Amino acid sequence: MSKCRLGISLVGVAGLAVAMAVAVPAQAVTCPASTTCSTTVTFTVTGEDGLTITVPAGPVNVGNSAPAGQISGQLGTITVTDQRAALTATWTASVIAATGGFTTGGGTAAETIPNTDILYWSGSATASTGGGTLVPGQANAAAAQSLDVSRTAFSKTTGSGDNSVAWNPTIVVNVPAQAVAGTYTGTVNHSVA
Repeated sequence: MSKCRLGISLVGVAGLAVAMAVAVPAQAVTCPASTTCSTTVTFTVTGEDGLTITVPAGPVNVGNSAPAGQISGQLGTITVTDQRAALTATWTASVIAATGGFTTGGGTAAETIPNTDILYWSGSATASTGGGTLVPGQANAAAAQSLDVSRTAFSKTTGSGDNSVAWNPTIVVNVPAQAVAGTYTGTVNHSVA
């Protein structure tokens, strides 16, 4: 007989617990007259697509020259888009020419212009959004740098939240005196981090 009472008691306690869980109202604050009654509100701002860089697909023809001359032409718009919504939304875009230089024909030594003769200057931003400090890697032609090593193309050194910047860099080719005639092809690589 005591076994039955125990079973009924447990069922009764379980039913009471379920009823209490269902009956508990949402938390509320009651304030007396003439006082401020506050409700805490939350929401979430999410970062979207992160940090990206967009470049022209090419091929881009920057001009022509005889041996011992100079070629100068714009590469096309480069855009960095930062949608991380970060408190510290800084980044650096880098540029370098692919190993092997710019080649024509069979790419022999006589048919190669080395990356030391390929220069880059970013110039000022052509468009931007968001706040912060934007710094061109090379502000003008006098600051042009060879692409045989990685160079800073553009950077954002201060600011927060989403932002973007676009620039149209210039490629300068110092054509060696011993260069052979032909259409030279190489790759300029941009990245952002």
